[in-house]
Amino acid sequence: MRIDLVTVVVEEYDPAIEFFTGVLGFELVEDSPAVTNDGRPKRWVVVRPAGGGTGLLLARADGERQRGAVGDQVAGRVGFFLRVDDFDAAYARMAAAGVRFVSEPRDEPYGRVAVFLDIAGNRWDLLGGADGE
Repeated sequence: MRIDLVTVVVEEYDPAIEFFTGVLGFELVEDSPAVTNDGRPKRWVVVRPAGGGTGLLLARADGERQRGAVGDQVAGRVGFFLRVDDFDAAYARMAAAGVRFVSEPRDEPYGRVAVFLDIAGNRWDLLGGADGE
């Protein structure tokens, strides 16, 4: 078994696609028309980190309850973890692209880490090797 997708609730599809593909370097796996349970149009949008792994289903908020979850899917905690091969290069590229980091890079027993916000405001850990790579 493996976890294939995790949903990230976003305000709009296209800015979220641009953030995850253009800024973070994910691949757009699918962007297909779909319908809600009650027949309204929506899109099925999946992005994955380059090379595979668990993907993100980008779901546009539908209704007040879902709009309230945008950016707060895990109650303000870090809920997503992006491991990279070259931490310093990824950090520099993301910072240059305007990603908002809410902590400076620091060394932990499990590697280098810095917390950033995605387009919706969810907290992510950017993780790399303990030696900065």
